[in-house]
Amino acid sequence: MSNSLFSIIGSALNAQDQRMSAISSNLANASSVAAPGQQPYRAHELVFQAQPVVGDASGGGSDGTADDASLGVQVVGTVQSNAPPTRKYDPGSPYADSSGYVTSSNVSPVEEMVNMIDSSNSYSASVAMLQQAGRIDQQMISSFQVA
Repeated sequence: MSNSLFSIIGSALNAQDQRMSAISSNLANASSVAAPGQQPYRAHELVFQAQPVVGDASGGGSDGTADDASLGVQVVGTVQSNAPPTRKYDPGSPYADSSGYVTSSNVSPVEEMVNMIDSSNSYSASVAMLQQAGRIDQQMISSFQVA
């Protein structure tokens, strides 16, 4: 089994792990409020990009050419959500502005939970692929063993 397969799976696992960290941070700040004059927490999303994965020592895929290179995934950055912050009328709050409104994060807990489930499913699928690739490797090794 090519090392590039394991590199691709590893890059997917790493990307989903980082995505889960961003989601966790968003959920942790979902109910945060901003003091008057301050900016509230804004949800963060990761930006993924395809990344060539070196399959062998020659620097490419099965025959070492760049055209034959496999693609994994990498995180290239984060972007903040453009959704407007939530405003709630609560004149008794110490965080209320002069109009009595409290400004809080633009994180949607429901949306983040959906993202968390999606990320978890993607991670699980990558783990299943890794396990299957390992079983195939073991079967190939067993088939070439002399009794």
